[in-house]
Amino acid sequence: MIKDVGAALDFALNKGFQIHPDALKVLEQIDVKDLENIIKQVVREKEKQRLYLISQKDLEVFLGISEDEVIDSDHEIIFDPTPKIASAEGVAGFNALFANRFSKLKKIVSNRPESKMLKQISAVMSVKSKDEIYVCGLVTDRKTDRSVTRITLEDNTGLIETIVLDENLKDVAASLLMDQFVMEKIVASKNGGFIVKDIILPDIPDHAPNRSRTEAYALFLSDMHIGSKYFMEKEFSEMISWLSSQDPIARKVRFVVIGGDVIDGVGIYPNQDRELVAPDTATQMKMLFEALDKIPKHIKVFVSPGNHDPGRRALPQPAIPAKYSPDMWGRKNFFMVGNPAMISLNGVKVLIFHGQSIDDIVKTTPGLSYDNPAKVMQYLLKARHLSPIYGAQTPIAPELEDLMVIDDVPDIFHTGHVHVIGLDLYRGVLLVNSGAWQSQTPFQAGVGVTPTSAVAVLVNLKTFKVYTKDFAPKAN
Repeated sequence: MIKDVGAALDFALNKGFQIHPDALKVLEQIDVKDLENIIKQVVREKEKQRLYLISQKDLEVFLGISEDEVIDSDHEIIFDPTPKIASAEGVAGFNALFANRFSKLKKIVSNRPESKMLKQISAVMSVKSKDEIYVCGLVTDRKTDRSVTRITLEDNTGLIETIVLDENLKDVAASLLMDQFVMEKIVASKNGGFIVKDIILPDIPDHAPNRSRTEAYALFLSDMHIGSKYFMEKEFSEMISWLSSQDPIARKVRFVVIGGDVIDGVGIYPNQDRELVAPDTATQMKMLFEALDKIPKHIKVFVSPGNHDPGRRALPQPAIPAKYSPDMWGRKNFFMVGNPAMISLNGVKVLIFHGQSIDDIVKTTPGLSYDNPAKVMQYLLKARHLSPIYGAQTPIAPELEDLMVIDDVPDIFHTGHVHVIGLDLYRGVLLVNSGAWQSQTPFQAGVGVTPTSAVAVLVNLKTFKVYTKDFAPKAN
């Protein structure tokens, strides 16, 4: 085995480093494809410290694999929309949905000191005070004309048009999403309008994340699209086999979190049948179960649906119905949840959302792109809502309660949908978009999307260190 690590060790030795014999024992357990990259990163860190001995502890700290006698694998499903879905009908249903959205988000901002000065829009419109006042509502219109941005807000009492003239506020105003909740500080102008002095979003507070007591890893996956001829079956199988290996990180994986589009589905887009190897949903779901069934039984698997999966397409989505895959529901370490869902893994709160609304936000917001999904995820956290825009590409059901509001601040926010890995940290919340296990499709090639395919994203729930393992075929 020492021969396999030779190339990686040569790099360190040529840099003047010594390798402690105990460190070799760790290196011998790591996939040889990852060795050189790991050694280079450890060497760079040690050079900063001017320490030229690489020890077992150095590697364990870098990989987050210090040994615990017992690795915890506790879980709790904090929120699952499946039992709470109670759709209303027509206009009355959507009125109820948006009234509940407004109420929930107003409650979230009620902790801010400015909320004590909030006025209802009808009161502001009837008595124009010269003092600075606060209003809040959902954005129903936003127009920019030269140097002026006009924002129309609606609360449960009426509408108000406000004008943004302050250069420091224009970027914030331009980034507001339709139907997003906003609080504004305004003052009446001499011409009869209302000038915006400040724009306040619900946002999340700075957050100290919960952490696992022991070194347990969670593996984040999404967008396998099983049933498509572009599904990377070989690479996915290698990843599943790796979970049973003696790799020091694989041995510590206790959770797999899957964020939707587990199968490619049927009739999702025109001429899809030409790109399928499995022509019906039942066959695709059987293939999914056969693939996931190889995951070791000590690992807990959480499956949330996406827009390609069977069941309701409108948000929020219930869990994939049992009639489509009774085997998935029948396995003891499998947990089927809706979209979105909040789960706790060793006390770490994970918000799972497939991410359909990313499409709407990228298309309507300057400066955002599919290449940086973590930036879009920040917008959702700032809005405290997973799908604020109504009437665009993302279907939203007229629920009596808006289950897409982010009531509880997560420790990890996991999305998929765009097939591009995105990682970031926002106010203490780890953002993870987990890429895909489907190679580039003709549609993606046509629109210039290059997916991040066959790369596993793992998070050490104790240290929050993110580790990626690439299973994609290497170019010759």
